[in-house]
Amino acid sequence: MLTAKQKRRLKSLGADLEPVLQIGKAGVASALAESADNVLTARELIKVRVLRNSPEDPRDALAELAEATGAELVQTIGRNGLLYRRNPEKPKLELPE
Repeated sequence: MLTAKQKRRLKSLGADLEPVLQIGKAGVASALAESADNVLTARELIKVRVLRNSPEDPRDALAELAEATGAELVQTIGRNGLLYRRNPEKPKLELPE
């Protein structure tokens, strides 16, 4: 579980990120969850966009993706969400205690 201070730091880092994944009409499919898992391992912090043709509410879709990948949903703004999962072997981001 992330603290408020850690979430603030992640939000500031994620402000300049472009979405690397898009949730479309298929929703959170297993292929999308697998792809998100790989990207989270490589980057730790990613931005995801929920397209308008998605059958799910953006908050629900992002929460489902976070649960499927074992990530933390840091922030949801409109149709965009920020996911974080620390890489246990090679951490890239330093978070405050």
